[in-house]
Amino acid sequence: MSYVDGFVVPVPKARLADYLKLARKADKVFREHGAVDYREWVADDVSPGKRTSFPRSVKLKPYEVVVFAYIVYKSRKQRDKVMAKAMQDPRLNGMDPKTMPFDTKRMFYGGFKKLV
Repeated sequence: MSYVDGFVVPVPKARLADYLKLARKADKVFREHGAVDYREWVADDVSPGKRTSFPRSVKLKPYEVVVFAYIVYKSRKQRDKVMAKAMQDPRLNGMDPKTMPFDTKRMFYGGFKKLV
């Protein structure tokens, strides 16, 4: 049974290259600590909905783009171990939200168990 952490992040278009550097670093760290897969996707076809949508979910501003990401693990138990190690890894540990290439207050995420 696998387990997935999913993330939705508003990224300023002007900081997308900076975000990519961070994503590549996170990819390496999570995989080294045992993640099965790590993917980040930039929005290409996500219109603002009348009530809900990816843009509305992060209060997207005109100069931003939505990034959808996920990390796959073997299980919830393994995810908890990988996440603990990744968050202690000096390459990710101590990142200041003020210098991140996106607004951390508008990011949302969660863990999901397999349905289908």
